[in-house]
Amino acid sequence: MKRIFQQFSAASAVTLLAMVLGPSVHAQQADQDPSPTAPERTNPAVPQAQQNEAQMPASGEATTREAKVFTGRIVKEDGQIVLKDPVTKVSYKLDDTAKAKQYLGKQVKATGKLDLNTNTIQLERIEPLS
Repeated sequence: MKRIFQQFSAASAVTLLAMVLGPSVHAQQADQDPSPTAPERTNPAVPQAQQNEAQMPASGEATTREAKVFTGRIVKEDGQIVLKDPVTKVSYKLDDTAKAKQYLGKQVKATGKLDLNTNTIQLERIEPLS
């Protein structure tokens, strides 16, 4: 009877340990970067602004390597025309305000490279959000 109790206690301890450590091991695996050959995927359930944040370049880089898509409203802020992200409340300066001026007050999709030092989007294309 004593031996059965010891085996039961050992099995219970192992089960409890697995329950406590299991989530933290899974969380560590989820935090690791995917392999460099894995294609980048976007989650349709995640707002575009959060996807934008996830695509920012590593520290030390001043501008994103590839053009990214930013969505928001074109507004005038402190005398400047900017793209205001309604989710993150971040305002992005635009390097070509002439392109953006016609969309003042409207929701747009802006494509361009982000200069992290000045928080300026180097516009390649801007269009109304449909």
